[in-house]
Amino acid sequence: MIGGAGARVGGAWLGVSCLSLYHAAMQPSPALSIDLPFLLDQAVRLVGAASAEILAVRRAGFAVDHKEDQSPVTIADMRAERLIVSGLRAATPDIPVIAEEEVAAGRMTKPGRCFWLVDPLDGTREFAAGRDEFVVNIGLVIDGRAVLGAVAAPAQGMIYGGIVGLGAFRQQGDRRQDIRVRAVPTEGMTVFASRHYADDPALESCLARYKVAHLTNIGSALKFCRIAEGVADFYPRLGRTMEWDTAAPQALLEAAGGRVVIGDGSPLIYGKSGFENPHFFCYGAA
Repeated sequence: MIGGAGARVGGAWLGVSCLSLYHAAMQPSPALSIDLPFLLDQAVRLVGAASAEILAVRRAGFAVDHKEDQSPVTIADMRAERLIVSGLRAATPDIPVIAEEEVAAGRMTKPGRCFWLVDPLDGTREFAAGRDEFVVNIGLVIDGRAVLGAVAAPAQGMIYGGIVGLGAFRQQGDRRQDIRVRAVPTEGMTVFASRHYADDPALESCLARYKVAHLTNIGSALKFCRIAEGVADFYPRLGRTMEWDTAAPQALLEAAGGRVVIGDGSPLIYGKSGFENPHFFCYGAA
């Protein structure tokens, strides 16, 4: 559960386990003064507001444009990002904000030891196709590790949130419920994989190493959420992603007891040059 006992660092309360995630990186650097529960409240509020904006665009109708890399973008992406970025900069003016559409437009904000990563509409292809597999991501990175995440699933009316070491939850309306990864069932893993890489031979090769009971292909970071809430067990990502795609849902999954690692077994980290991720693997309980 988020809240309760913690350790005071630079005048703010942080969970002991959360501190341990980046304890080594913080030495001998000066301690950061960060109130993680407050920041999660802000992120949850903003993903909720962005969800309402996205659904309003969906009801009104919209056109689909394409960026230089040919990925799709809509007015919903732009409106949601403006809302989130302005809200974060007002609430936390000392924390840099790196947002997908700003980067695409050439506005590069330099990350610090602590920075926000924003994907205002993850799953734009699904949104444009009329499917419900899209989310809003706000993640916080400290010393290269995703430590806090808020993920909204607008079409489902659901918001997920978590702080690594302090727990994770899902919220629908006023009802908030703690979530946790599950142990893999004896019949085998439930695997969620990308809809757009369903026919990739590399996926088949990867899954051959595991006992798989069910395989489902869906879009967006909902795959992380399904593992975090104990519905699925494994998500291999063998295609291109960017840091704003993964920071929030990685923090959520790790807050729920899961893990996100790259090919050599080390954690997926942030602040990389170009913000591009390597292939990675998401697991629930060991």
